[in-house]
Amino acid sequence: MENEKKIIGRTDKVDFPLLELIDIDVKIDTGAYTSSIHCVDIREIDQTLQCSFLDATHPEYNGKKFTFKNYDITAVKSSNGKVEVRFAIRTQIIVFGKKYPITLTMTTRDDMRFPVLIGRKFLSGKFLVDPQLENQSYNQKL
Repeated sequence: MENEKKIIGRTDKVDFPLLELIDIDVKIDTGAYTSSIHCVDIREIDQTLQCSFLDATHPEYNGKKFTFKNYDITAVKSSNGKVEVRFAIRTQIIVFGKKYPITLTMTTRDDMRFPVLIGRKFLSGKFLVDPQLENQSYNQKL
């Protein structure tokens, strides 16, 4: 069956080819609707969105600067019920060797253990989550 759902664990390492980010730690978060990427210095300058990516586990990506011409502004309700207005970008993610479109909202998080959270909007219809597993996609890549 072509549309059989893959089983993904609670964490994994994935690639974002358009952002030139490889083996990035992601947390699978079924409590979150949207997916988010953690950036600092997020600013809008002359119709472009600029930010720096934070990833302490990858020194080569930590502080990596991005500029986006295409982006949206969206409202995200956080787990504490507060609504936060965030910028959102559309990009690509590679999971289990397959490329998918994904929308990422940009946020600054103090707890930087996982620079990317993957939410239900992306997971739905494609993956089943097994919280006992980790790095299912990454291990298949190796």
